Amino acid sequence: MIIYNVTINIDDSHHDEWLKWMKENHIKDVVDSGCFSSGTIFKILVEEQTGTSYAIQYRAPNMDAINRYMKDFAPALRKESIEKFGDKFTAFRTLLEEV
Repeated sequence: MIIYNVTINIDDSHHDEWLKWMKENHIKDVVDSGCFSSGTIFKILVEEQTGTSYAIQYRAPNMDAINRYMKDFAPALRKESIEKFGDKFTAFRTLLEEV
C-alpha cells in the first residue's frame, strides 16, 4: 500500500470555500481517477502563523497506480486547484509506503 500524502496550508480568507470544495469535489475527483481506493482529509493540529493546514491521504495499491495518476490526472487536477485558489494555498506532496 502506498499513501500519497498532500499537505496543504490554506489562507483563512478562503478556508471555508476550499474545505467545502475539497470534501465535495476534489477528493472525489482524485479517487475517481481509479488510481486510489480512498481519500481522507485530516486537519493538522498545530497552530500556524497564518492559515490552516491539512493532510490529505490517498491510498494506492502500488507505485504503478501512483505513476499513472501523476502522468494522466495530476496535471489537470492541480491546474484546477490553482485556477480556483491561486496563491491562497501552498502544498507539498510525499509518498509513504505502508510496512
